[in-house]
Amino acid sequence: MKDNKPVIYWLLTGCILIFIMVLIGGITRLTHSGLSMSDYDLISGTIPPLNEAEWEEAFELYKQYPEYQKLNYNFTIQDFKSIYFWEWLHRVFGRVIGLVFIFPFMYFLVRKRLSRETIKKTIVLLFLGGFQGFLGWYMVKSGLVDRPDVSHYRLAAHLSTAFLTCSYTLWVALDLIFPNKKTVQKGIRNAIRWCFVLLFIQIIYGAFVAGLDAGFVHNHWPMMSEGKFLHETVYTEQQPFYKNFIEGKSGVQFAHRMLAYFVVFSILYLWWRTRSIAITKYQGLGVNLLLIFVGLQFLLGVLTILMQVPVWLGVAHQLGAFLLLMAMTFTLHRFSK
Repeated sequence: MKDNKPVIYWLLTGCILIFIMVLIGGITRLTHSGLSMSDYDLISGTIPPLNEAEWEEAFELYKQYPEYQKLNYNFTIQDFKSIYFWEWLHRVFGRVIGLVFIFPFMYFLVRKRLSRETIKKTIVLLFLGGFQGFLGWYMVKSGLVDRPDVSHYRLAAHLSTAFLTCSYTLWVALDLIFPNKKTVQKGIRNAIRWCFVLLFIQIIYGAFVAGLDAGFVHNHWPMMSEGKFLHETVYTEQQPFYKNFIEGKSGVQFAHRMLAYFVVFSILYLWWRTRSIAITKYQGLGVNLLLIFVGLQFLLGVLTILMQVPVWLGVAHQLGAFLLLMAMTFTLHRFSK
């Protein structure tokens, strides 16, 4: 580990930056700022409008697209500036992350600080980062045609790729922190793998809820509405039937609610299984973190629904999912390697 410290710090710094990126992205989404920059300039886009003439030019460009024409037609230029800031910050921070990954990678490569195996893994990371940038552009593009909102499918792809990129970055860092292999307890490892998949599906459904604004309907808990655990719109809103659970607001929220219970029970099951076997200090730490974070995340989810998605709580819920996935990644690594 000692020889790899600079590389480990670099990778963990990347994880922290992606966490901040998810924070900014959540604010951007919940303040409806994501379509305020309708052009995509990789270099010149890093400089915001610097005078009134440039602000007027940017505002006029915004007026040509559906969000202004159908929703924000009464916006003043001051209103426009407030949403422009978050989207601009989101894009610039994404470029910063790209530089933080690329330049140290080149330095470590030239200085021969990376093993052949680590080089392969970091190339995958660079690809994921580039693909994430492409998905951001692809997502925004979907809101500039007819609907004044982005595709919830593309939003889910953009968000889940960010989570997956950070999860893999942490995994690569953990490979360097814990280089020694040990006997793998395949039963518990496979159970954690299934929990990871279940959690990732739940994160995708969280993005569906955000993309469809489904958190603003059925603001009761544990019932969906007064006296109804299953609201009839869950299965009648869309045709054919299956579309209710991928495109209907009620059906998507219901699926997100139900998956939350499965995630909680699966982590409780993991915790229970590890009580009866010999585990290491870090394995125990991982399982305990899962228990803490899933409890916190469940509480945040309930409060987000009951309070009808205030920005700060919606962002906290998204960050809770991020921390839970990182804890799941850490736990899976400790029971796998």
